[in-house]
Amino acid sequence: MLKDVWKQVQFLFSSPTFLACIFSWFLAQFLKTLIKLFAGKVHSLKELVELLIWRTGGMPSSHSALVACLSTCIGITAGVDSEVFVLSFCFCMVTVRDAVGVRRANGMQANMINRIGNLLKDQGLVQEYKNLKEVQGHSPMEVLVGCILGFFVGIGFLVL
Repeated sequence: MLKDVWKQVQFLFSSPTFLACIFSWFLAQFLKTLIKLFAGKVHSLKELVELLIWRTGGMPSSHSALVACLSTCIGITAGVDSEVFVLSFCFCMVTVRDAVGVRRANGMQANMINRIGNLLKDQGLVQEYKNLKEVQGHSPMEVLVGCILGFFVGIGFLVL
């Protein structure tokens, strides 16, 4: 049983599609970190590590890079006429739409609610207000660059 699990893990980490997807995500996060670092928007080592590993938003979109890379790799290996490519492409479109639309709108709404809550607190109309987390979505350009990055990483891993 444990031997079978180990074989599956080995297969996963030797899969060019998996490796391409992980690489595209890390590359996007690295580029995002470099851009923020050179723009003077990184103020601590903790913030630098968060940017490299976890933080969302910014140029380029790592989520978009990953799903575009996945669709590209599946399109190359299984063909664009396969059902699994259609699935990956639809998954890509939902992820891109979420990155540029829903998460961005949620962040803008949270920002406005925080402003209202703090204003009410300052005026003494509410005793306590805890700010909502303002999730940062992506601009269309950040998503487009992420998709282009993922596309070329997928080609680089499977064609070149």
